[in-house]
Amino acid sequence: MRLIAHALRNRHGSTYLALMFLIVIMAIVVTAAAKQWKTVVQREKEADLLWRGIEIQTAIQFYSNAKKMGSLIPGEKYPLTLEELTTPPKPFLRRAYRDPITGGDWQYIRQPSTGGIIGVKSASTLAPIKQHQFPAAVAHFEGFGKYNDWVFQFPSASTPLPQAVGGQQIPGAVPGLTGQGSQGLPGQQSPGTPSGSPPGQQTPGAQTLLPGPGLQGFPGQPVPGFVPPPPPGNSAQ
Repeated sequence: MRLIAHALRNRHGSTYLALMFLIVIMAIVVTAAAKQWKTVVQREKEADLLWRGIEIQTAIQFYSNAKKMGSLIPGEKYPLTLEELTTPPKPFLRRAYRDPITGGDWQYIRQPSTGGIIGVKSASTLAPIKQHQFPAAVAHFEGFGKYNDWVFQFPSASTPLPQAVGGQQIPGAVPGLTGQGSQGLPGQQSPGTPSGSPPGQQTPGAQTLLPGPGLQGFPGQPVPGFVPPPPPGNSAQ
């Protein structure tokens, strides 16, 4: 009887140890799975943050370009609210998105003089998972340590405004677009053009106009592909 009781005690002890070991293993697995799931969720929110932020940044740029057309006051034009970007008949943003990391409102970057929204950023101070290979519109985010360092604004450090000689903005240039020449508007001197240049002479470095139907040249400049009419009195006999 003593031997049977001793064997039963040993078996119960082994079962208890095996059960404790199983519980520890399950706890480790659950913890690892929870961390993995948390990383997956953060990556999804992070990707959503980049997508929404770039869309807002682009909408602010298009809004500013549209408002500057026909305006007599120089400088960029900014909306006072994100809802203003969604106003018909020509909305620049599909809807006023919220910060996907916190689920709340964005932190706004405003122009000091008018209070218009230059850009937005997340209120989260978490460290981002993504550190490299950002989209071209926000390529300067590389190496930033917190989400609220990601500022989606126009003009952006990745897409600055075109600069002419002396740091002045090129007249008539569309911000954020490359390949624009230094040709000014009719009747205005182009930046870097020597004064006193005769009409019709092409400025060194100026962009050549592309041929196309109905293309109108500036005064004194020929249109490529367009044959000028003969002078009066020299018509063919």
